Amino acid sequence: MEKRTRIDLFGAAALSGFALLLAFNQVVIKVTNGGLQPVFFAGLRSAGAVICIYLWLRWRGIPLRFEKGTRRAGLLIGVVFSFEFLFLFVALDLTAVSRASVIFYSMPVWLAIMAHLVLPNDKITPIKAVGLALALAGVAIAILSRNDGVGNLWGDLAALGAAIGWALTAMLAKASSLSRVRPEIQLMWQVGVSAPLLLIAAFFFGPLIRDLEPIHMAGLLFQIVVVVSAGFIFWLWLLSVYPASGVASFSFLSPVLAVGLGWLMLGEEVGSGLIAALVLVAIGIVLINRPPKSRKTSL
Repeated sequence: MEKRTRIDLFGAAALSGFALLLAFNQVVIKVTNGGLQPVFFAGLRSAGAVICIYLWLRWRGIPLRFEKGTRRAGLLIGVVFSFEFLFLFVALDLTAVSRASVIFYSMPVWLAIMAHLVLPNDKITPIKAVGLALALAGVAIAILSRNDGVGNLWGDLAALGAAIGWALTAMLAKASSLSRVRPEIQLMWQVGVSAPLLLIAAFFFGPLIRDLEPIHMAGLLFQIVVVVSAGFIFWLWLLSVYPASGVASFSFLSPVLAVGLGWLMLGEEVGSGLIAALVLVAIGIVLINRPPKSRKTSL
């Protein structure tokens, strides 16, 4: 598929569906953390994804080749990926899905800032600056408000670290030497490097197994096959076809959906502070990714 300069109908539908998957993913992680220690869970997920992606490559006849000039970037993106999901899984263990999601899906804010510093054609305009201010205010409210009775400061800060890690991962995939390799190889770098790092780190976070039940194993399998192996390959492919800011803009749907799913499936309280934070982050992300108006030339 040729590269697109803007999000078309297919891209909009695909990104909306992916946003719903990511929202449900937060609930799955929260539930599965009840049976597996979060960092151990994240490491198992990456290890299982290595196998799934390898089988996918074999089935498609795609050679597993790490080209020269991409190995340093591959190792770096794998390390960043490790920290991203260490923070996210710990965040969802400590705080509510609704709170973690609002903060985690502020990722486009951090991506916009990074793109301004790195990409010459993706600068912060006055409209983007307003969006950044609103979204940052929303993140601050989400972290500081405690009127829903379920907030945890360390969990909120971990979600913020995960959001910044996600933005850095996207920027490395877009702006480093990895941009010229297939999405499957990009993802193999991420899960292949993160699997041993997370499994080793897990020993510093307490017992590896909690109250393990079949639902937790189902959650782990869902994470490996659907979210990481299929979902992330699809997201990286979308990132390679559509503009980074356009792809990121649809992530504002995920916190909205995640708040609803957290309330519907987990019975989480949704306070006024969280709603205000959600609205500010969503509006801010829309403004950040608003396409510039084309200038009309007078005759």
